[in-house]
Amino acid sequence: MEWASPPHPAAVPTIVQKGTSMSSTTLGSGRTSTAVGLDTVLDQANRAQAVIQRFLARTSVPALRVSLGLVFLVFGALKFIPGLSPVEGLVQRTWSTLSFGLVDGTAAMAITATLEVFVGITFVTGFLLRIGLVALAGTFVGIFSPLVFFTGDLFTAVGPTLTAQYILKDIVLVAAAMVIGARALQRPIGRR
Repeated sequence: MEWASPPHPAAVPTIVQKGTSMSSTTLGSGRTSTAVGLDTVLDQANRAQAVIQRFLARTSVPALRVSLGLVFLVFGALKFIPGLSPVEGLVQRTWSTLSFGLVDGTAAMAITATLEVFVGITFVTGFLLRIGLVALAGTFVGIFSPLVFFTGDLFTAVGPTLTAQYILKDIVLVAAAMVIGARALQRPIGRR
């Protein structure tokens, strides 16, 4: 009868007590290596990630709200000064079309500027935010209307014109407004 030789040290399983989170491996040299160092690093990384996540959860939507407000405040203010807004002609044409010719020219710019500045102020301050969201929804109708009314002027055989690109990038503003609206509408309507 032959006796089997003892197993190689690398093949000997290491017993880990139940309830411990350490894993260990017996190396070919007979030394035992534990993953404690890796576990420690991963725990520290998870704690750091949790701190960053809490910070982002607390600050990201307010930062988005204020930055979107600043965009509308600045671009709205430009519309109060004739010749400063790069979309002045488009705004006037859009208002004329939407109002069946009742509103055009200076009145169109003044209404648009007032709406955008109002939205900007409500977003920057957070005061009357729900009303600002409603005003913003109306503003978005005006912003995207040229895509329907003036499609032939905004798109060529080779693609969208610079003005069309200017309008299309506002899809990002809509998405930002949706995030802000979702947060603002979490609170019930009523007195503070």
